[in-house]
Amino acid sequence: MSHARTGIYEIHDPRFRHLIVSSAALEELYSGCRWAEGPVWFGDLDCLVFSDIPNQRLLRYVPDSGVSVLRSPSNFANGNTRDRQGRLITCEHGGRRVTRTETDGRITVLADRFEGKRLNAPNDVVVKSDGSIWFTDPTYGILSDYEGYKAEPELATHNVFRLDPATGGLAIVVDDFGQPNGLAFSPDEKQLYVADSASSHDENWPSHIRVFDVLENGKLENSRVFAVIDKGLPDGFRLDISGNLWTSAGDGVHCFAPDGTLLGKILVPQTVANLTFGGPRRNRLYITATQSLYAIYLTTTGAQWP
Repeated sequence: MSHARTGIYEIHDPRFRHLIVSSAALEELYSGCRWAEGPVWFGDLDCLVFSDIPNQRLLRYVPDSGVSVLRSPSNFANGNTRDRQGRLITCEHGGRRVTRTETDGRITVLADRFEGKRLNAPNDVVVKSDGSIWFTDPTYGILSDYEGYKAEPELATHNVFRLDPATGGLAIVVDDFGQPNGLAFSPDEKQLYVADSASSHDENWPSHIRVFDVLENGKLENSRVFAVIDKGLPDGFRLDISGNLWTSAGDGVHCFAPDGTLLGKILVPQTVANLTFGGPRRNRLYITATQSLYAIYLTTTGAQWP
């Protein structure tokens, strides 16, 4: 596929030019992580929370003030999001669980077992407008002692789960991924996108993002491949208000149109793990990439909660 290279951008489709600010710089805001992950924006507090998994830290970035440690040890925290009450929801490799940080700082365990068996290592998490919590459960956090504690999986499959907000019941919504990773809803919540990153350890698995139709009963149907990543693999991603999907990849951030067309790339010096929209207008893309936190301004705004 032909494309034009303009500084840090690769233009694969003319529509991408209307999403980027050609004069905007890719800013490195912080360095010193071992594997930066799980960024979530707190608009009411004007800060970004993100994980440094191997260093067992949750970090907080405040614009114009820098980065400080929010929690250490973090129990090998990975993905983060917020619920509809504004509380921090975290996937922890160390405890093989999903937790909620209450407003007074207490930690509530939301899920750590399914049918009596320990979860693998919850990885990424999103909250739907009905309060349901959806998370992926690959085995990365138990493969070694680097990002968790090495252990044998107790579950036969690597699943995407839905946690019912009313009953606390946990249900498998997808069980045929190699390693389910990042996930996000479309702006209207009628589709759920899920990355499969199993090619990290098995080249026979494809590096792609799948999309499902979301039913009113909380189940999924009509699985299909949405996009294939041509450099590296997909990890975390978010959608903008127009339904464009911005995903991590080996060479930076890839942007796909709602129909799956690759629009363009933001080239980043380090391997990107995850990203989120933030800032007062949600038009600043925060990018966690290996050792560093980056940011760049766009013309579009993020659709995800919060």
